[in-house]
Amino acid sequence: MPELHSNRRLDLPRAGRSRRFSLDPDAFARMSERVARFLGTGRFLAIQTIIVAIWITLNLTALVQHWDPYPFILLNLAFSTQAAYAAPLILLAQNRQDDRDRVSLEEDRTRAAQTKADTEYLARELASLRVAVGEVVTRDYLRGELERLAAVLQAEPTARPGKSDRAGKLDRSTKPDRAGRAT
Repeated sequence: MPELHSNRRLDLPRAGRSRRFSLDPDAFARMSERVARFLGTGRFLAIQTIIVAIWITLNLTALVQHWDPYPFILLNLAFSTQAAYAAPLILLAQNRQDDRDRVSLEEDRTRAAQTKADTEYLARELASLRVAVGEVVTRDYLRGELERLAAVLQAEPTARPGKSDRAGKLDRSTKPDRAGRAT
């Protein structure tokens, strides 16, 4: 009879041998956050206080069978179990909050760097505009130049900006300067 597993490697585990229990870590973390949020509410404390009061009352009175007599060992065990599960759930919720805070902080840093770069760009643009505006003729400068030109023209009424040739045409070789004098 031939052996069924003769070509199988014995140093590797079989794939698909057993179905593993898989749990979505993100879903479990979301559930733990909900539980941690609930454990920190006044509603939880009120419900727990009511349950403890009923528990103690039923075990101290003779109305029902005493399943947890006076030292309330079973109640203490329930509190210990609750604390044993609550602490890791709260830590898991805090870790997730730290992760969210870290992502938010990184986004804030990126946004701050972009804002700084935009501000520096605008400052450079503003500086270049100030330089450009410094080279532009202002109204006061233009008014002063026109008044000076008017004064020069009033002082020399016969002077004209260009020489005229014999035909009455202007000589194009001479041009007036800023003050209106021929050069």
